[in-house]
Amino acid sequence: MTIRNLEGLLHPRSVAVIGGSQKPGSLGEMVLSNIVDGGFPGTIFAVNPRTVEKEGVSWVPSIGELPGAPDLAVIVTPAATVASIVAELGALGTKVAVVISAGLHDAAAKQAILDAAKPHLLRIVGPNCLGALLPHARLNASFAPRRPEPGRLAFVSQSGALVTAMLDWAAGKNVGFSGVVSVGDMADVDLGDLIDLFAADAKTDAILLYIEGITNPAKFMSAARAASRIKPVIAIKAGRSEAAGKAAMSHTGALTGSYDVHAAAFRRAGIILVDSLTELFDAAQVLGRHRPRSGDRLAIVTNGGGAGVLAADALPATGGVLATLAPETIAALDPQLPAAWSRANPIDVVGDARPERFAVATRAALSDPGVDALLVMHCPTAAATGTAIAKAVIEAIGTADPHAPKPVIACWMGTHNADAVRAQFDAVGIPLFDNLDDAVRGYGYLLEARRGQDALMRAPAGVTVAEADRARARAIFTGALADGRTILTGSEVRSILTAYGVPVVEGRLARTVEAIPAVCAKLSPPYVLKLISPQFPHKSDIGGVVLNLSSEAEVVSAARALVRRVSHDHPEASITGFQIEPMIAPVHGRELLVGIAEDPVFGPVIAFGAGGKSVELVRDRALGFPPLDDALAADMIDSTRIARLLDGYRDVPAANRPAIVAVLNALSALVLDFPELVELDINPLVVDEKGVIGVDARARITATARESRAVIRPVPMEWARDLETRSGLKLHIRPVRPDDEAALAELFRHVTAEDLRFRFLTGLREVGRDRLAAMTQIDYRRMMNFLAFDAEGTLIATAMLATDPDRVRAELAISVHADFKNRGVSWTLVQHALDYARAEGIETVESVESSENHAALKLEREAGFVAVSEESSGTEVVVRRQLT
Repeated sequence: MTIRNLEGLLHPRSVAVIGGSQKPGSLGEMVLSNIVDGGFPGTIFAVNPRTVEKEGVSWVPSIGELPGAPDLAVIVTPAATVASIVAELGALGTKVAVVISAGLHDAAAKQAILDAAKPHLLRIVGPNCLGALLPHARLNASFAPRRPEPGRLAFVSQSGALVTAMLDWAAGKNVGFSGVVSVGDMADVDLGDLIDLFAADAKTDAILLYIEGITNPAKFMSAARAASRIKPVIAIKAGRSEAAGKAAMSHTGALTGSYDVHAAAFRRAGIILVDSLTELFDAAQVLGRHRPRSGDRLAIVTNGGGAGVLAADALPATGGVLATLAPETIAALDPQLPAAWSRANPIDVVGDARPERFAVATRAALSDPGVDALLVMHCPTAAATGTAIAKAVIEAIGTADPHAPKPVIACWMGTHNADAVRAQFDAVGIPLFDNLDDAVRGYGYLLEARRGQDALMRAPAGVTVAEADRARARAIFTGALADGRTILTGSEVRSILTAYGVPVVEGRLARTVEAIPAVCAKLSPPYVLKLISPQFPHKSDIGGVVLNLSSEAEVVSAARALVRRVSHDHPEASITGFQIEPMIAPVHGRELLVGIAEDPVFGPVIAFGAGGKSVELVRDRALGFPPLDDALAADMIDSTRIARLLDGYRDVPAANRPAIVAVLNALSALVLDFPELVELDINPLVVDEKGVIGVDARARITATARESRAVIRPVPMEWARDLETRSGLKLHIRPVRPDDEAALAELFRHVTAEDLRFRFLTGLREVGRDRLAAMTQIDYRRMMNFLAFDAEGTLIATAMLATDPDRVRAELAISVHADFKNRGVSWTLVQHALDYARAEGIETVESVESSENHAALKLEREAGFVAVSEESSGTEVVVRRQLT
């Protein structure tokens, strides 16, 4: 369940405060007074056995005496009463309740509330929360001491104290909100639900999150990825200093800290992560007033040359670049600025600048086609007041091209007339900062928001990975569990990696010292000797790895020395054998780490970085989530420090990056195929210009059978089918992949103009890249696009199934190649899509058709769809098929 029944939270017509009171200082009195004082225009009820006499409030002694079901209930009664109250409200028909009541941290108490709500599908916000504030509805259903002004920001917080801090800050900056929700313990309504709610809210331009913990990571990621495509989502995560992986067997586990995993997840979802409340406020100020747009070229106008240089120095950290002024811009400014002006960007209008110079420079910068955004900085001088210069800048901005608006950020340093200057800029929606570092970083949030959206909609990427021998890997996992082991042997891990196309060093096991000569005879010198002991997964910690042994005799001697040392220093340890390998030392080899670890919240995590014995000390690594593709794997590589060494330097050639990408993709496929795989290390993975080879590897599995914990659903290839239409046409139907964009574009070039109109219900002549990306780079938890190929591999049809966030209802749309119409393709695709919808638990499937599309309407009637007259219009017909 996500946004089902939450409309009453945003747009209630009636509110009942259960426990509403007139006792001064009581929680019930504070909440009731906030609702009344906020000017809520709907009906307000106070439910309390004791009389409540308050203007604008209707009092009833019990829920049973309410004249009807309130759209929103706010519960402030003692903890022990909440479950029964929820049951009464649900029976009455109320669909959403905010439970402010504290003392409900106990799991059994929260479950009792959920059990009471479930039969009625009543949604619960809280318990143990501050409440909810909906300024556009003039509703302050909280005990916050301040109510916000209406605006375009939504703020969702797991801390009530942070809500009050945000409201205080916003009041001073004249920033308004579309909604502020304190989620408390999130017994029911969680972060994912509210992200979905505000993503669909037309009054919300950006979503702010204060996060302490995530209760449903898969739903959270799905909601955040959907929201980030259309509006910025900014988050601050508490708990940055939490210790990581203390008991981890593998290096990978030791390197994946909770905060770092959250940060990686947020990046994958397109969320902007900030480090402090100040940054959260700053991001809110900028993103609440400017939408992300393309272009990263910033122009700076200032009357302080030093300030301009410092701003330019700070800019590269944001990913922005200093715009190069066009010759025409410089020529236009020359006669209007003093001879000492910079004649470049930053545009230094000189310290004695009056308002006219700022206005001239502002107009010129915004008119320059090489400028994407503008930062105007004012340093206080006696030449003119800050308010006068602000007025001139605002007037100049007003003359810019309204069809190509460019973001403008202001920075007024100094405190004189600060409130008056802020009021001027607030009135026209321009974010204002009082120091240049924050101002430049504010511009960076715009860039980061755009990059996040671009990443979610970027060009398609393939997946470079070898064909896997899953049966071999399954046999190894099964055999280990049959032996009662969860730690795999080195040879087992190498066999699994080989099954997934990862090159590894050939190695052989000698159970005893006496068996070593026979093992060495099957390998070529020089040799590497590795101790095998369940007590020491990191063999090098006790000197359990001996390199560059030139003969069998040296290997035997080294093995005996190891036995003596371990027996003396670690008498409790057991030695189960020795791994003998050929020595691998490429001339230009660089040591890497790749691995899999399990995060308690986000499930399987893939790591890449610098490898070797000092891996935990160096801590140079990037984290990612399955499923990976070539682009995501390349992004992981590029975000590490060792990436610079991989590019080659001096006489060292560049490493074979595609080979590294293939290994990362292989690990992604492996952990998706086998959810029981908990940890895996390849350290070192040695790479040179020729390729990669895994030198050492270890792995651990769980004995508990389980479903995949991956938070991003991979392509569900189990829904690929070979089918035949009623006319005998053979089809291969499978789910779409991101790299199908070109094939889909080619299909739409062979769809008739009339069918395009029917499909998109517009006069669309060409399907652009934005639509193609939305049809290929999909979230399989919320959407499915089945592609149908003929026997020659030509894409001839597509069936798109888009669900609502609750996965209750889905909309179906089909397009067919003009040369394959009337051959039963649509019918076959419809039946396959309905089978999928049933399996996913979707209750209804509907389609919106042009009333002129008689062929589609006839087919849908035959498939059991029924026209919904109350949702249809003269030009469009809504047809619906009930599945459950």
